Amino acid sequence: MIENGVAALHGEVAADLLKRLREQDPSFLEQSVLDVLVAMGYGGAEQRATVLGGSGDGGVDGVIDQDPLGLERVYVQAKRYGKDNSVQRPDVQGFVGALHGVGANRGVFITTSRFSAGAIEYVKGIGTRVVLIDGQRLSELMIKYGVGVQKRQVFTVVEVDEDYFE
Repeated sequence: MIENGVAALHGEVAADLLKRLREQDPSFLEQSVLDVLVAMGYGGAEQRATVLGGSGDGGVDGVIDQDPLGLERVYVQAKRYGKDNSVQRPDVQGFVGALHGVGANRGVFITTSRFSAGAIEYVKGIGTRVVLIDGQRLSELMIKYGVGVQKRQVFTVVEVDEDYFE
């Protein structure tokens, strides 16, 4: 029952997170997605993540170190779309082109909405490694890694320790 209740609460929080991200300025989303990636362990020892967004960003909104020494970098694109919109294949193709423009071979494309079937199929067939994260997954990652949320209450569930009684 507790697990079901927690799942329901997380669903409500996830929906609220997406609503709030959609209401913010696009630069807020760009910073938020980098915050999530840093919380996931990217950014190297110094947790380096840089927002590049804005006019003239060349189709890349941010860059983050993949390893502790900063030898490998991951480029990020963030699209703040309404829940009824979807990121189409040309948007993803543009991002892949931007990756090639900076000599990169991996990137993460994150949206507050979802990806079209064409966009998903496109990334499966290219040599460049691009990970697509839709709004649902983004909100799940924010909850899991504690970005934009705070713990309200922690419950400890116990059971009898069978080893103790042997």
